[in-house]
Amino acid sequence: MKSVIILRFMATVREVVLPHTQKKDGTWNVKIRISFKRKSSYIDTQHFVGQKQLRKDFTIRDEFILTILNPVIDSYRKRISELGESLELYTSKSLAEYLTRTEATAESIYIIAFGGEQISFLDKQKRTGSRNDLRKVVNSLRDYFKSEFVPITEIRSKMLEDYERYLRSERTLLRPDRFGNLLERKSKGLSDIGLHNHMRDLRILFNAAVKQFNDPELGIMIIKHYPFEKYKIVSPPDTNKRKLSVEDILKIRDAELPKNTRTEMARDLFMLSFYLCGMNPIDLYRLPGELKDKDGRLDYNRSKTKGRRKDKAFISIRIPDVARSILSKYCGTLNTRYASHENFDRALSFGMRKIGAHLGIKKLQFYDARHAFADLARNKCGFQKDDVAMALNHKDNSNSVTDVYLSKDWTIVDRLQRGVLSLFNAPAKTGFCHFTTFCITASNHPREF
Repeated sequence: MKSVIILRFMATVREVVLPHTQKKDGTWNVKIRISFKRKSSYIDTQHFVGQKQLRKDFTIRDEFILTILNPVIDSYRKRISELGESLELYTSKSLAEYLTRTEATAESIYIIAFGGEQISFLDKQKRTGSRNDLRKVVNSLRDYFKSEFVPITEIRSKMLEDYERYLRSERTLLRPDRFGNLLERKSKGLSDIGLHNHMRDLRILFNAAVKQFNDPELGIMIIKHYPFEKYKIVSPPDTNKRKLSVEDILKIRDAELPKNTRTEMARDLFMLSFYLCGMNPIDLYRLPGELKDKDGRLDYNRSKTKGRRKDKAFISIRIPDVARSILSKYCGTLNTRYASHENFDRALSFGMRKIGAHLGIKKLQFYDARHAFADLARNKCGFQKDDVAMALNHKDNSNSVTDVYLSKDWTIVDRLQRGVLSLFNAPAKTGFCHFTTFCITASNHPREF
């Protein structure tokens, strides 16, 4: 049986002079022509030739020029042959771009410098939480290696094991203050949860470098090692922290606190977050002064995930009567009172610690409002997990095949919100909301507290 040979397009590389490109001084730039799939693209060189160096058909006769160009052309041919079957994915133009691209090596990719680029990228996207987490990783790598110039090849499984021991130990760090002066700061060793988050963020940074410098479809593999295949990030410990009960929420709501203090603000905004289905602090911070109260609803895009979701993390929350006075008190004032949402977060943390100490609630945090809302919705009111996820704005309806066929129905979130708020009107002994009532009609609900 005769074998069948399939002829594919072959890429050719040669030096050329284009007659119509003569310069005013009478010379021509020598170009390298890349011909592929019946089309040609040209790469300029630094060499110029005159009429005496050319034959009548404009081929180069100057042996000196040819001797200089031959190694370049041979290297281009070699790189093309190394592409193998991936060559079929190229055009003449993309092939020329590939050949002229500075050939990076893993040793020339510095992880700290690359991390700085990623921090700037996140800053432009206003993903300040991710930016700050990555900045901690970059600073820590700088501390560990005591250098700015750390090739990505240094990030290996053995290094990660040593780095883990370093992160768990107590150490002295140098960090600039707001005036740029370096100050010493003692840092305790990371716990399992802190280590998990730190190494997870380092892996995110490493993966970003692999994504930027490698292109498996085109056969480009600059970074050839992957240390996180052998090194396993420590698992986060199971949290046994007790969720806040209805009684705890009532204690926080009714707490007697000093007026016009961070503690009072933390209490007010904690309750506002709870009323608005666990709204995040950064979204409260960014609320405008002139709130668009359309049909009694608050529409916004969740800052934490809007840059990573097709639906821009949009959600529409009904504004219950109990939340209106708090909204009017704080809308548009937080971002003028605090220069950044990081400063705002610190003020909230301070206030929540004071409230926790005052009420005897251990380790009270602002995010407990969000967690409590979700826990009560699921375990007290019996709502489905998908509905709870929708109310928390975890669910991206544009990613699910099924959800393509479904329109947004915010009444689901409304029923869940009313269900949770109704717990505070239910008899204290049962603590269970009238879930069936809410499933039947959104208008038939108990009085809001």
